[in-house]
Amino acid sequence: MKFTKTIKFGHPLVMGILNVTPNSFSDAGKYRDPEVAALHAEAMVNEGADIIDVGGESTGPDSTNVSVDEEINRVIPVLASLNKKKFSTSPIISVDTYKSKVARAALELGVGMINDVTALRGDSMLASVVAEYDAYLVLMYSKDSTARTTRDPVQYDDVIKVILEFLEERIAVAVHAGVMREKIIIDPGMGAFISGDPKYSFEVLRRLAELQKLNCPILVGASRKSFLPGTVKDRLIPTIIAHSIAIQNGASIIRVHDVADHVLANGLLEKLL
Repeated sequence: MKFTKTIKFGHPLVMGILNVTPNSFSDAGKYRDPEVAALHAEAMVNEGADIIDVGGESTGPDSTNVSVDEEINRVIPVLASLNKKKFSTSPIISVDTYKSKVARAALELGVGMINDVTALRGDSMLASVVAEYDAYLVLMYSKDSTARTTRDPVQYDDVIKVILEFLEERIAVAVHAGVMREKIIIDPGMGAFISGDPKYSFEVLRRLAELQKLNCPILVGASRKSFLPGTVKDRLIPTIIAHSIAIQNGASIIRVHDVADHVLANGLLEKLL
């Protein structure tokens, strides 16, 4: 079925992370049961999430390949459970995948967004599938050409210039395949996706406004990532600070684990700006 909703980007949107994998760095295995996953999604929506991003394959450092069938077996039962839920509001459901077959199965269930960490490099058919269903497409910068992110401390002369040129080229690929320009969202990547050297993630946050010249909504997902100080469980405050800087510099969507805390912070930020 074609996706007919139009996302309004008038205020920063909160995308709640729903990992249904056994090896996610932050919440490994907690939401693999479809009913438990649906309850967590419901809780995030009640806390103020505008988008729920369902992921069936970890792509962080040390992650391993997941077959198409296995990813479908993880994601589709969760989407079916979400479709049965009577949410207090109507969230956009996104699926974090780079595989066209997974995307098609998800889009058939009414998913409105595909979040591709490979920016169409992982599966050449993905863009045409997204276009067929008129869904939104997130294109993310990554220094690695595959979904298997490395910790390589890549160095840049001008990190924003590299990200801009990359995303401009990937946008052109998506549009050529039939994706409507207004349905494309860009993500500069964060943490290891940019470099094992954390200074570049901070530079991207400082210079994020420069990406607005691409005329696409910007998504930033810094949540609990290793470029931030502390252990995973200690990174809530650094995450909120990073996302607040991103919003000040033009981010339209922030992808988060801790929805309620970010909704509260966003409300305060809106009053201050």
